[in-house]
Amino acid sequence: MTVIKRGTARTESGKADDRLGPYKAERISDTGDLSQFGAFIETLPPGSASSFNHWHEAVDEMILVLSGTVTLVEDGIETVLEPGDAATWAAGVPIGHNLRNDSDSDARYLVIGTRAPSDRVTYPTRNRVLIFDRTTDDRRYETLDGRPSTKPG
Repeated sequence: MTVIKRGTARTESGKADDRLGPYKAERISDTGDLSQFGAFIETLPPGSASSFNHWHEAVDEMILVLSGTVTLVEDGIETVLEPGDAATWAAGVPIGHNLRNDSDSDARYLVIGTRAPSDRVTYPTRNRVLIFDRTTDDRRYETLDGRPSTKPG
């Protein structure tokens, strides 16, 4: 058993993309050397977004809001989530989603997702698909019609 005290998990922070804004992720599952699912606590400052709108072919995802509020954008429908609210997305269901912090204070939420050996992440509003192989850490992008491309932009 690995005990991970508050504030001791491996962290990742920065900007995934300038249009998304900054974030901080406490990588609990990585700190505990787990391989079958990922779990982390993400903090989004005001004005930041979790990602571009996306869905996973092979990965189940869920979030649980811990503090603050986030706006869930799911296929264009916006829903405000507060502490104790959760959202789930089953692998292979093409419902594009992301979170935004439209409030004046930080929002924190727990993210849990399965770790499939490979996955296709579709970014429907960005005309991109990420093909990811966890065993080789190979990542490549294509357009929705399969032409080689770059990251969503």
